[in-house]
Amino acid sequence: MTDAATAPMHGYARDKDALVKRLHRIEGQVRGIEKMLVDDRYCIDIITQISAVTTALESVAFKILDEHVNHCVTGALAAGDEEVAAEKSRELLEAVHRFTRSR
Repeated sequence: MTDAATAPMHGYARDKDALVKRLHRIEGQVRGIEKMLVDDRYCIDIITQISAVTTALESVAFKILDEHVNHCVTGALAAGDEEVAAEKSRELLEAVHRFTRSR
Protein backbone atom coordinates (compact mmCIF):
# COMPACT_ATOMS: atom_id res chain seq x y z
CA MET A 1 0.00 0.00 0.00
CA THR A 2 1.37 3.43 -0.91
CA ASP A 3 0.66 6.52 1.10
CA ALA A 4 0.29 10.05 -0.22
CA ALA A 5 3.97 10.81 0.37
CA THR A 6 5.19 7.89 -1.75
CA ALA A 7 2.40 7.70 -4.32
CA PRO A 8 3.49 8.69 -7.83
CA MET A 9 2.42 12.12 -9.03
CA HIS A 10 0.50 11.88 -12.29
CA GLY A 11 0.50 14.65 -14.88
CA TYR A 12 -3.22 15.26 -14.52
CA ALA A 13 -3.06 15.61 -10.70
CA ARG A 14 -3.14 19.40 -10.81
CA ASP A 15 -6.40 19.31 -12.82
CA LYS A 16 -7.93 16.22 -11.24
CA ASP A 17 -10.89 17.99 -9.62
CA ALA A 18 -11.83 19.73 -12.87
CA LEU A 19 -11.49 16.47 -14.80
CA VAL A 20 -13.70 14.63 -12.30
CA LYS A 21 -16.32 17.40 -12.54
CA ARG A 22 -16.19 17.17 -16.34
CA LEU A 23 -16.66 13.40 -16.19
CA HIS A 24 -19.66 13.87 -13.91
CA ARG A 25 -21.20 16.24 -16.46
CA ILE A 26 -20.56 13.68 -19.20
CA GLU A 27 -22.18 11.03 -17.02
CA GLY A 28 -25.23 13.28 -16.79
CA GLN A 29 -25.25 13.65 -20.57
CA VAL A 30 -25.24 9.86 -20.94
CA ARG A 31 -28.16 9.56 -18.51
CA GLY A 32 -29.92 12.16 -20.65
CA ILE A 33 -29.40 10.00 -23.73
CA GLU A 34 -30.86 7.04 -21.88
CA LYS A 35 -33.93 9.15 -21.02
CA MET A 36 -34.22 10.21 -24.66
CA LEU A 37 -34.38 6.52 -25.66
CA VAL A 38 -36.93 5.74 -22.97
CA ASP A 39 -39.01 8.73 -24.11
CA ASP A 40 -38.86 7.59 -27.76
CA ARG A 41 -37.11 10.74 -28.95
CA TYR A 42 -36.16 11.27 -32.59
CA CYS A 43 -33.12 9.22 -33.69
CA ILE A 44 -31.15 12.17 -35.07
CA ASP A 45 -31.54 14.04 -31.77
CA ILE A 46 -30.15 11.01 -29.93
CA ILE A 47 -27.24 10.66 -32.37
CA THR A 48 -26.46 14.36 -31.92
CA GLN A 49 -26.23 13.89 -28.16
CA ILE A 50 -24.07 10.77 -28.54
CA SER A 51 -21.75 12.79 -30.74
CA ALA A 52 -21.55 15.49 -28.07
CA VAL A 53 -20.65 12.90 -25.41
CA THR A 54 -18.02 11.38 -27.67
CA THR A 55 -16.48 14.81 -28.27
CA ALA A 56 -16.53 15.56 -24.54
CA LEU A 57 -14.79 12.27 -23.71
CA GLU A 58 -12.20 12.88 -26.40
CA SER A 59 -11.54 16.30 -24.87
CA VAL A 60 -10.87 14.69 -21.48
CA ALA A 61 -8.64 12.09 -23.11
CA PHE A 62 -6.65 14.78 -24.95
CA LYS A 63 -6.15 16.69 -21.69
CA ILE A 64 -4.88 13.60 -19.88
CA LEU A 65 -2.68 12.63 -22.84
CA ASP A 66 -1.28 16.16 -23.00
CA GLU A 67 -0.46 16.07 -19.30
CA HIS A 68 1.13 12.63 -19.72
CA VAL A 69 3.46 14.02 -22.37
CA ASN A 70 4.24 17.23 -20.50
CA HIS A 71 4.76 15.58 -17.12
CA CYS A 72 5.47 11.86 -17.33
CA VAL A 73 7.30 11.57 -20.64
CA THR A 74 9.16 14.88 -20.29
CA GLY A 75 10.17 13.98 -16.73
CA ALA A 76 11.44 10.58 -17.80
CA LEU A 77 13.49 12.10 -20.62
CA ALA A 78 14.90 14.81 -18.35
CA ALA A 79 15.87 12.27 -15.68
CA GLY A 80 18.34 10.70 -18.09
CA ASP A 81 17.38 7.07 -17.41
CA GLU A 82 17.22 5.63 -20.93
CA GLU A 83 15.21 2.58 -19.86
CA VAL A 84 12.53 4.65 -18.12
CA ALA A 85 12.45 7.14 -21.01
CA ALA A 86 12.02 4.30 -23.50
CA GLU A 87 9.18 2.82 -21.42
CA LYS A 88 7.35 6.17 -21.20
CA SER A 89 7.80 6.65 -24.95
CA ARG A 90 6.36 3.17 -25.62
CA GLU A 91 3.42 3.93 -23.33
CA LEU A 92 2.79 7.18 -25.19
CA LEU A 93 2.83 5.55 -28.61
CA GLU A 94 0.55 2.74 -27.44
CA ALA A 95 -1.89 5.30 -26.01
CA VAL A 96 -1.89 7.27 -29.26
CA HIS A 97 -2.48 4.08 -31.26
CA ARG A 98 -5.40 3.06 -29.00
CA PHE A 99 -6.86 6.54 -29.19
CA THR A 100 -6.65 6.77 -32.97
CA ARG A 101 -8.10 3.26 -33.46
CA SER A 102 -11.15 4.24 -31.44
CA ARG A 103 -12.03 7.00 -33.92
